[in-house]
Amino acid sequence: METNNQVSQSFIERTSGIKGRDKIGYAMGDVGSLLVFGLVQSVLQKYYTDVLGISVVSIMVMFIVARIWDAINDPIWGRIIDGAPAYPDGRYRHWMKVFAVPVAISAVLMFVKIPGLSENGYLIYAYITYILFGMLYTCINIPYGSMAQVVTSSDKERSSLSVFRSIGSTFGAMPAMALISLCYVKLADGRSVMSYQKILTGVIAIAVCSVIAYFLCYAWSKERVKTQPAPKEKGKALATIKVLLKSRPFIAVCVASMLFLAAQMFAQSYYSYLFNYYFNAPGLTMLPTVCQYLPVAVIMFFASKLGNKFGRRDVCAYGMLVAGAFNLVLFLLGTKNVWLYILVCFMSGVGTAFMFLLVWALATDAIDYNEVHYDLHDEATSYAFYSFMRKLGQTVAAVLVNSALIRIGYTDNVLNTANITDATLKQMYADSVLIPAVLFLLVFIFLKFVYPLGKKEIEALQVKKNEVLG
Repeated sequence: METNNQVSQSFIERTSGIKGRDKIGYAMGDVGSLLVFGLVQSVLQKYYTDVLGISVVSIMVMFIVARIWDAINDPIWGRIIDGAPAYPDGRYRHWMKVFAVPVAISAVLMFVKIPGLSENGYLIYAYITYILFGMLYTCINIPYGSMAQVVTSSDKERSSLSVFRSIGSTFGAMPAMALISLCYVKLADGRSVMSYQKILTGVIAIAVCSVIAYFLCYAWSKERVKTQPAPKEKGKALATIKVLLKSRPFIAVCVASMLFLAAQMFAQSYYSYLFNYYFNAPGLTMLPTVCQYLPVAVIMFFASKLGNKFGRRDVCAYGMLVAGAFNLVLFLLGTKNVWLYILVCFMSGVGTAFMFLLVWALATDAIDYNEVHYDLHDEATSYAFYSFMRKLGQTVAAVLVNSALIRIGYTDNVLNTANITDATLKQMYADSVLIPAVLFLLVFIFLKFVYPLGKKEIEALQVKKNEVLG
């Protein structure tokens, strides 16, 4: 009869040792997700104001209403996934093939303009399609996020998966960033405006690519860790959330991720206005975001190793401190030179790259902590809560973007020139750098002083987890 140690070793041998195909396959899931989610990050806000003519206040309220619904929808779907049986093709990867096409279709529907509707008509249509997209995206994103728990049991290999996932999200986000730069046409009076036909054509192409990426994730992924469906207990979802709310590591990483995503989405949405009016260079809109992603191409080769050596928490925290500092440098410069602005964005990207690459590993560590310390095995419900907190980041970004636009008098249909003066241009520039700076520094504070899982704590957690598995 095997000893506990032998059982544990046998388990680890069966559930670790992932190959390059596993990592690429897992990354393709976030390629698929960010292809469509990138449209929300980079294009949707400006599409609503410029093409549909929806007021910035209405957009802000819509995002808040959508998050209220997500607070109900996400935990429900998390419990459904936790209680679902193990299908022949896996507990989590199964949902890739089920929802890949519906998610892509819902993404396209957000960018379909029905001729002749009033502003209220377009607003109602925006509510329906945006909330539908959010629900379907949740249906595929929660099981995908939970997959890291079952692809491997190794802490170091999960860190590697986090890096590959982030690389996948980088590639997935690029097409939407390119679209927001290439979708403009010049009118006879010299103004640059968004072209609906270019937007729709680009969105359809991106949606098709997302389906391909999801199916590649399905084909190339493998679930090694066998888990059992959660028992159906009345009030279990509420009980799970109560446990999550008292978990310091989990709440800290949720808040840090929310603030980080808010900073990213604010910048990506606001750049389209900043580069159109402040720099008068709408064709360069994607460059600052691209430059913030470029350091990832280098840092991805050693982010996981640095995280394992110095601790993922500290590497990410100090990276965010660097990012916040460079945004403050941009504020002090107050430059009108678009290339200097882009260069400093690149330097800020060096700092954000570590958080971008390792954030999923931080979340997985927190979920492992809950499993060991609270005997909480509801991975999908945990990830649903984490996903909801990241969605709150979208809402924070939307409120900040639209508040900044209101502050500069950008309240009319954008087909009319916004009320732009020298004073509002300076305000626009200040908002573009100070708001991300504050958010980045808040992430640093939460990671360094609230999130308790440093290098030593993670090593101890891994030992305890192997004991539990044994």
